Amino acid sequence: MIDKIKEHIATVEAFKATKKEEVEAFRIKYLGKKGLLNEFFSEFKNVAKDQKKEFGLVVNLLKNTAEEKVNELKASLESKEESKGVYGDLSRPGVPFSVGARHPISTVKNKIIEIFSRIGFNVSEGPEIEDDWHNFTALNLPAHHPARDMQDTFFIQTNPDVLLRTHTSSVQVRYMENNKPPIRTISPGRVYRNEAISARSHCFFHQVEGLYVDKGVSFADLKQTLQYFTTEMFGKSEIRLRPSYFPFTEPSAEVDVYWGLETETDYKMTKGTGWLEIMGCGMVDPQVLDNCGIDSSEYSGFAFGMGIDRIALLLHQIPDIRMFSENDIRFLEQFKSTI
Repeated sequence: MIDKIKEHIATVEAFKATKKEEVEAFRIKYLGKKGLLNEFFSEFKNVAKDQKKEFGLVVNLLKNTAEEKVNELKASLESKEESKGVYGDLSRPGVPFSVGARHPISTVKNKIIEIFSRIGFNVSEGPEIEDDWHNFTALNLPAHHPARDMQDTFFIQTNPDVLLRTHTSSVQVRYMENNKPPIRTISPGRVYRNEAISARSHCFFHQVEGLYVDKGVSFADLKQTLQYFTTEMFGKSEIRLRPSYFPFTEPSAEVDVYWGLETETDYKMTKGTGWLEIMGCGMVDPQVLDNCGIDSSEYSGFAFGMGIDRIALLLHQIPDIRMFSENDIRFLEQFKSTI
């Protein structure tokens, strides 16, 4: 009897089926109420005492093997039917692909680049890991200069002359060292400052800085360029320039655009004044030109710089700058229409 059961185990293991009906017939043969397993179990009382243990183990093995084979065949046949149903029906609607979107920082950066490219500005880029000369000294910020405190810096511990750039002005220095006037370039990129992270500030952010160097460049040229930019970027043409200080420009100014007071949000953004600061600017200090190998007695220029993140916050009314770098798909999906 035991040998007979073992033969059935081998038969079950070798069994194959191409239809559900075959699997069901197989199940009834072995696992049904009148199946072979019930017959073998009923024979248990007639087995010799010394063979009961082996008999019980073999019958249970047959039961488990048959159940596993039935489940395996059912799953295999159902999978084939499902696959045929999905891929065999040519009238079935296609599965839509998820459409991605540009990050709002990239969208704003590309728009700024496009606006300035219309008036002849090219794009220049440089390293994010910078040396002291290009980031500070060439820009009238020698060692121990008090103005360095305006920018808390990440220095490389093993080499105090190497740091993460604090502004993209370092790219402008490199560009002036390798190109002769006339120069008309903008330098977008990521910068780093050792600042506390909050809703309004981060330890890394993005800037675009512009530079124009040629013969006879005046402050009037600077104002007209910025007037053009604010009109194209914000649809706001009224700007004002307030005296300020930057080590690498003289004279220097902060640029405000008249945002208006039409909504409650406008009041909050502008603190009730209607004016909103968007960038800093000024005429390039002659010493900076000389540091970069450009004769300041023959050439003059202007420079400006703005935060891309800040402009993106304004345009999209985003309350927290940290949302730009959290990679939350729910936040990013809101900008699909801005591609």
